[in-house]
Amino acid sequence: MLRKTFAFGMGTLFLTTSHLAQAQQPPTNIPRIGYLMTRFLDPVRSEALRQGLRELGYVEGKNIIIEWRSAEGKLDRLPALAAELVRLKVDVIVASGPLPTRVTKDATSTIPIVMAQVNDPVGNGLVASLARPGGNITGLSTLAPEMSGKQLELLKEILPSLFRVAVFGTSTQPGNSQVLKEVELAARALAVKLQYVDILAQNDIEGAFRAAVKGRAHAVHMIAGSSVVGDRRRESVDLALKSRLPVIYPFSSYVEAGGLMFHGAKLNDLDRRAATFVDKILKGAKPADLPVEQPTKFELVINLKTARALELKIPAHLLMEADRVIE
Repeated sequence: MLRKTFAFGMGTLFLTTSHLAQAQQPPTNIPRIGYLMTRFLDPVRSEALRQGLRELGYVEGKNIIIEWRSAEGKLDRLPALAAELVRLKVDVIVASGPLPTRVTKDATSTIPIVMAQVNDPVGNGLVASLARPGGNITGLSTLAPEMSGKQLELLKEILPSLFRVAVFGTSTQPGNSQVLKEVELAARALAVKLQYVDILAQNDIEGAFRAAVKGRAHAVHMIAGSSVVGDRRRESVDLALKSRLPVIYPFSSYVEAGGLMFHGAKLNDLDRRAATFVDKILKGAKPADLPVEQPTKFELVINLKTARALELKIPAHLLMEADRVIE
């Protein structure tokens, strides 16, 4: 009797220990997302993606894994980072902008890719059309080309006598030509002359402002993306003030750093919405069948302190329309 009881007890101990061991082992079927960006990992943007995933029931480290990869402003690192995510066999890759999307597209034709924010996906040759992307890419557009004309109009509203504008772009950047075409159309309608200044590297920023001053520009329309300007926002803002040039920027972060104005898609919302594409793909949807979405939220951000430093009077209606006024 004692022998049977002892045997039963040992069996129970074995089963209990076995179940505990199984419970402690991490699940092997947790989906893995790759996230690729050009600059240093932005905590605001990364949190926006996490928020979108949480709203859909995904919690990082619990039922989803995110492999964060940043080129830290060194563009030549992007191909290797994209290749690394491919080798990890992630289930889907979220690309933070035009260059990461292009590089990831070159790295894989099978792993689904979600564009978090690309200015002109069709013009860049990333998708066949917005309605039917085809291939392994879908996601969100920023409508940057369409917004660029409105941005020039805003400069004209602030400076009614505006006649010459320096456009800081990057000829090698995907989508630059499409944005520039829209700026040129708006310039003709506003009777504004454009001076194009090509920024190919971060070290070109100071020379660009010198060229604008030499060309007697009254303002600057910056369309060069963060992939080139990198984290030198503060330097750009300081050069604009030193040159006495009003600048409308491609990202609200410039205005937060002391720049004059931004108008465009609310980029953090696009990162949050990218999670819906991830969710659909993880549930079996094919990128080719998921239409590319356009922004639904836009924002106008004005730095009133900078306007005063430049001795500019911002029209009252613009201050009322602004989503944020920094003083």
